[in-house]
Amino acid sequence: MSVRPDNNHMMFSEVGDPGFSEEDIRLPDDDVALRSTVHNGATPAKANQELSILDTIIAASLAGVAIPPRRWFVEGLIPAYTVTLLNGDGGTGKSLLALMLAVAAQVNGYWAGRTVLQGMAFFLTAEDDVDEVHRRLADIVREFELELNALKNLHICSLAGKDALLAVPEGKGNVLKATKLFAALEAFVANHRPSLLVLDTLADLFGGDEIQRAQARQFISLLRGLCTRYRVTIVMLAHPSVAGMASGTGSSGSTAWNNSVRSRLYLDRLKEKDGEEADTDVRVLRTVKSNYGKIGDEIALRWVNGVFKPNTNNSLTSLAAMNHTDRVFLELLERYTVEGRKVSHSTGANYAPALFEKDQQASGIRKRGFITAMNRLFEVGRIKVLELGPPSRRSYQLAIVEANHGE
Repeated sequence: MSVRPDNNHMMFSEVGDPGFSEEDIRLPDDDVALRSTVHNGATPAKANQELSILDTIIAASLAGVAIPPRRWFVEGLIPAYTVTLLNGDGGTGKSLLALMLAVAAQVNGYWAGRTVLQGMAFFLTAEDDVDEVHRRLADIVREFELELNALKNLHICSLAGKDALLAVPEGKGNVLKATKLFAALEAFVANHRPSLLVLDTLADLFGGDEIQRAQARQFISLLRGLCTRYRVTIVMLAHPSVAGMASGTGSSGSTAWNNSVRSRLYLDRLKEKDGEEADTDVRVLRTVKSNYGKIGDEIALRWVNGVFKPNTNNSLTSLAAMNHTDRVFLELLERYTVEGRKVSHSTGANYAPALFEKDQQASGIRKRGFITAMNRLFEVGRIKVLELGPPSRRSYQLAIVEANHGE
């Protein structure tokens, strides 16, 4: 790689040591291309010098060489040493999910129910301040039954409210040039050699036009250069376009973003046939592109106490049915609370499942279905029991626990 300093930025070009001499690529004297080059004013030596940037190998030289295994950072989801896009609408929790990945890489944990390659991680966010990252980390380490001091190899950089651009267009053309911030990022990666680099988010880090194919490809190429030179896996977060959300692909801007990366994941909400969100706590992580594995994988995740947990035992169809019942239960509980009608978790005159079954807005759900939903909502922390009145006349009331998923 050659680096040319500029007043405000640094230009990066993917030109390295070719690894062979001019003798190795000498052309026959009667080569038409070479004679054409000479005719146009270039000498044979200059032509050979220009060709020497092509780092070629002979396919036969691979004979007898052990085939390198495919490396995954997360099996079947995130290939190692390349760039993966993680798309998700605002508020779906993609930043939280990516932070959980960075922690799992430190503590031999699981991510979306799958094993994670271990090593140092660098989490760079342009959206959240350190306090917000701290709060989320506290929830995550509690889930792993650890303390924060166990994360000695997780580096965090917050650029919230600062200039976070890694590359900007040069003049009015489509050529991108890396900024000083990118140079600083590369220096960190070169010195510390993290196994994972999380970049949050594309809109804050990319200074070009997202619908320009050439700029999109250049930016991904810039990041892939880091992957190649330092064997780091990059996960870059991005918001989908309106069209991407409508189509269910989660794509954003130009198709070049999807075409340039080797893997793309989409974190989406679980929706019913009518488009309504089935459960505000459930997300679906979809593999929408994978050059090295199959696409179409869907992993259901449920937000519980500040973290996402996989619903490994439920298909999306059965999960959607359960979530419909849960949603109706919560809607009825909210309406009864607003109306001042107290319902209880224990059998009696105010037993919530019995009252909800008779309600006109029960959607045909029977008492047994509401009992199952109530127990499930207790388990995931969506409802709680309030104790009211003095000890001598204690009463109980069901109440909804407000959810907070973060970005």
